[in-house]
Amino acid sequence: MSIDLFAGCPVSDHERAVEWYSRLLGAPPSFQPNEVEAVWDLAEHRYLFTEVLPEHAGHARHTLFVDDLDAWVEAIADRGLEPASTETYDNGVRKTTYRDPDGNEIGFGGEPAAA
Repeated sequence: MSIDLFAGCPVSDHERAVEWYSRLLGAPPSFQPNEVEAVWDLAEHRYLFTEVLPEHAGHARHTLFVDDLDAWVEAIADRGLEPASTETYDNGVRKTTYRDPDGNEIGFGGEPAAA
């Protein structure tokens, strides 16, 4: 059985969201199906999209697990975004969270730091 993921973030301003998520993800949207949506192809069958829905903006919470968390965080910083929080769980797994201008949370998780 295969599973596709199409995870959404409601936003209040399309252009602002496209600019911010392009900086966060390091690329412009893979496609924009209309004037209120933008879609980023993160991996095969895994997408993140924004949609202008002001009444719901700021309530999304997604975490993406990546193979090299430190490299992701450094690249995002190079594009001018700083994390809202960083944490390490009891099992050593790390998470760095960013908040878009509406308050949606996009976290990046990774393996424990190398000793």
